[in-house]
Amino acid sequence: MQSALDHNSEMNDTMMLFGGAALIVLGAGMLLSSSTIRGYLGNLNVMKLIQAAVPDVERYLRLKAM
Repeated sequence: MQSALDHNSEMNDTMMLFGGAALIVLGAGMLLSSSTIRGYLGNLNVMKLIQAAVPDVERYLRLKAM
């Protein structure tokens, strides 16, 4: 009886995981279907964002080392 309950719990966890992943994919697809959002993402320069974040990360690591 207990192993059947454990198996059911595992199936529930797996279904929740795949359901969450499906919702993420659906949400991303809905966002990317908007021409306004695609325009914003087209103008986004990832390298500038990374370069802007590096000093903050370095400062955080220095504070954490103290």
